[in-house]
Amino acid sequence: GGDCPGLNAVIRGVAKASYHLMPDIEIIGIQDGYRGLIHGEYKTMKKSDFSGILTLGGTILGTSRQPFKLMTVADDGPSKLEKMCENYKKMGLDCLFTLGGAGTHKTAALLCMEGCNVIGLPKTIDNDIYGTDVTFGFQTAVEVATDAIDRISTTAESHGRTMLVEIMGNKAGWLTLHAGIAAGADMILI
Repeated sequence: GGDCPGLNAVIRGVAKASYHLMPDIEIIGIQDGYRGLIHGEYKTMKKSDFSGILTLGGTILGTSRQPFKLMTVADDGPSKLEKMCENYKKMGLDCLFTLGGAGTHKTAALLCMEGCNVIGLPKTIDNDIYGTDVTFGFQTAVEVATDAIDRISTTAESHGRTMLVEIMGNKAGWLTLHAGIAAGADMILI
């Protein structure tokens, strides 16, 4: 899916913990998420690949959107799901870590049903993944939105105007609610 704050920090954390728990581990980085798994695009990572990325924005592995609804559709050949399972086996993976939102986790569930081992990590600024208290990226998004509201409130006061600020959040209002409370909004509409 889309990128969000903290992706590289999470990738680094998973890698460092894996190296600590399993010193002889080989970590494979799949380029552009599920698109890379579909097309078999990956690289073997070294310990040094995870240094200096803690505060780096974006993601060192790239990202892409792969609509969940199209995963099981066969277009003149195997479906995307079938290609991912085939490449999972070709890459010799023992486990696949996924970082993503609802669509990523739905696809991860499909991969699990096909026998792939998957650990899903909740990443979305919307904070809308069922069963998760706080997702990676949410707090930074709240801080950015709060800062934007703080900045516009001085303009509103100077001009004696009311400002309406729209904040994204997909189908959930958590980002709007948290940023509105943090910025002292007079009214929060979800």
